[in-house]
Amino acid sequence: MVDDVVRALGYATLGSRLKRIGERLQVQTLDLARTLAEEATAVDLPVPYNPVLAALDRNGPLSIGEIAQALGQSQPGVTRMVNGMKAAGLVAARPAEDDRRISTIYLTPKGMALVAQLKRTLWPAAALAVEDACAGLEGPFLDQLAQLEDALSKTPLAQRLPDRPMPDWDAFVSSKGQQKEEK
Repeated sequence: MVDDVVRALGYATLGSRLKRIGERLQVQTLDLARTLAEEATAVDLPVPYNPVLAALDRNGPLSIGEIAQALGQSQPGVTRMVNGMKAAGLVAARPAEDDRRISTIYLTPKGMALVAQLKRTLWPAAALAVEDACAGLEGPFLDQLAQLEDALSKTPLAQRLPDRPMPDWDAFVSSKGQQKEEK
């Protein structure tokens, strides 16, 4: 068996380790979405769009720069996601009122309907499934990462699907201490 170098090198490869875990979570969230789609209306959505949809839902219309800031991601990456979302009819752009050179991105009716569906299904299911995978993590940070990777390998998110009905998303997020910031 080949040695897991990323795991073995500890903090020296922490970025690679976190990226690997993030990619695994994205793939398993997509599998979870497909599982939920078999039970309801299909959600054909690239998983990375979820944070953009959530940012627009929570904050209202935003510029690309504001979305990038809200997500902690690069503007070029956000621009690519937003362009894909525009092509899918989920978002649209209009010139900002105070500076016509800047576009404000907003949810279209199709995007709002998808967000409403995601709030009823995927978002609470993913949050509860990841919370379940993280339950019981103990010890130093690197040990917790190993435990999380092992937990996701043993039981993927789609197999951690919580009982229905799903909790109300807005109340669920608020109850977890992830309050919306007041403007």
